[in-house]
Amino acid sequence: MPLNFQVTPSGLPKFEPSVAVNLLNPNIVVAVAVDFSSGPPLIGLYRSLDAGANWTDTLLPIPPGYTGAEAGMVAYLFPNIFIISAHVFPGNENGAVAIYRSTDDGATFDPPVVINSGFGDYINNDWTNITTDNAGASPYLGHVYVTYNRQYNVDFNARSAAFYQRSTDGGLTWDRPLLLSNIQSSTERPEPAVDKFGSVYVSWIRTGPQTPAFFIRRSFDGGATFSGDILVSNITLVPNPLPVPGYDFRILNFPSLAADCSGVPSTTNTLYAVWQDFGQGYSNILLSKSSDFGGTWSAPIIVTDSPPGSQNFFPAISVSPKTGLVVVVYYTNRLDGFNLDVFAAQSSDGGNTFTNSRLTTTSFNPNVGGGESELIGDYIDVAIVPPNSYISVWTDTRTGSLTIFAGVPGGGS
Repeated sequence: MPLNFQVTPSGLPKFEPSVAVNLLNPNIVVAVAVDFSSGPPLIGLYRSLDAGANWTDTLLPIPPGYTGAEAGMVAYLFPNIFIISAHVFPGNENGAVAIYRSTDDGATFDPPVVINSGFGDYINNDWTNITTDNAGASPYLGHVYVTYNRQYNVDFNARSAAFYQRSTDGGLTWDRPLLLSNIQSSTERPEPAVDKFGSVYVSWIRTGPQTPAFFIRRSFDGGATFSGDILVSNITLVPNPLPVPGYDFRILNFPSLAADCSGVPSTTNTLYAVWQDFGQGYSNILLSKSSDFGGTWSAPIIVTDSPPGSQNFFPAISVSPKTGLVVVVYYTNRLDGFNLDVFAAQSSDGGNTFTNSRLTTTSFNPNVGGGESELIGDYIDVAIVPPNSYISVWTDTRTGSLTIFAGVPGGGS
């Protein structure tokens, strides 16, 4: 039986959570989310010292000249560092990427540092993502990699592109931005991953105007340079909103990418790509994998066992660096066709087969406040709890408001 924990107080909205675990002391868990507790959107910081059972909460400051923050993501770096990336903004313009850094297991954070600024209505940097190199065999141990979506001509619904920046000193200083995708296309929320040898991979989904597809680029020099685009799979975009009466919440098509850094001979250094796909006429979660450093990819498989016609969306993946366990969490309305749950698909054979289990202990209505909710966030998250468990965070409404919950399987790790 899974355990669920309320991470944030109920009340004003919190959504789009991210979570990271100290791999040396898995009792230390840090999560972030968009948090409206004080009025404007800020990055809420939530910290647990008992593997997610109890949480403290606070709000992170924004850089001078900015009025709000969102799209926060958190990553862990050996031995006691947590780094947060976020989209900060002054109103509807000049969206920038900010970095928060803690060297005391998330107890305190340095003031935020802006690593890439926006420019009026013309450039908005949004949907940040972050990963770190913790692989013992990597010559680039301690590198940090941030990706984000750069939107051009925001007021005119123009193109967006995948951008990337790296730090070679644990997040203290940052290299110049690199453009990774074609600016003649539109992309959504790039995501980075690092394998056990320090190779860096950045994924994104092209949403148009060309055929929608999942792409990666890869770097074999610690993120200094990248090869050309590699196609993982063409995809069928999930419509926004989902075609369910009473649903009005936003659906975007984000990738999720992870690498197996374990020493398990049969699975080590496998790359896994997951996404939501509407090819069956309803949203389902697909997975493709690569065993040659991202050069070629397997035919996609379905990782859920949900009934036909159910909606399964917002996948997030993580892989155990100890055992190679693959975990994909996702929202689903499989139980009654309307209310939402979080399920987890797990694989112990390198992504060949998956078993699915319910992680939420209570289904929840995505609509709050008496009407159809327009937003429940754009993603959920999962992190491995060594050696062979995990913790997931998601947006939930069982309290009557958008609230962050966490869940662990089978009573914990």
